[in-house]
Amino acid sequence: MAAEYSCSSSSSSSSSSSSSSSNLRITVEKNPSESRLSELDIKCWPKWGCSPGKYQLKFDAEETCYLLKGRVKAYPKGSSEFVEFGAGDLVTIPKGLSCTWDVSIAVDKHYKFESS
Repeated sequence: MAAEYSCSSSSSSSSSSSSSSSNLRITVEKNPSESRLSELDIKCWPKWGCSPGKYQLKFDAEETCYLLKGRVKAYPKGSSEFVEFGAGDLVTIPKGLSCTWDVSIAVDKHYKFESS
């Protein structure tokens, strides 16, 4: 049986609502395994990219993204701390987070929003 890669739109909506807006954290999974990436169906997710610069972003839904290229420092609003991530990282950004992305190397990523 040939192992065909097909994109199924089975949205596993595990809505674990633990949203306390004061404690919104970006999580970064460094170099996830190929099996983890295929389990998430990442190749079927839409793509988005941006050139170097600063971007004000507000996330109205939780986003999971996998960076193919790029380097980002994300500064959550009202915080002097930042989270840094780049190519090869699987990043989860919580719903409700406002932040500034300081992109030093142009970003190319696959992304998916959780449908709430």
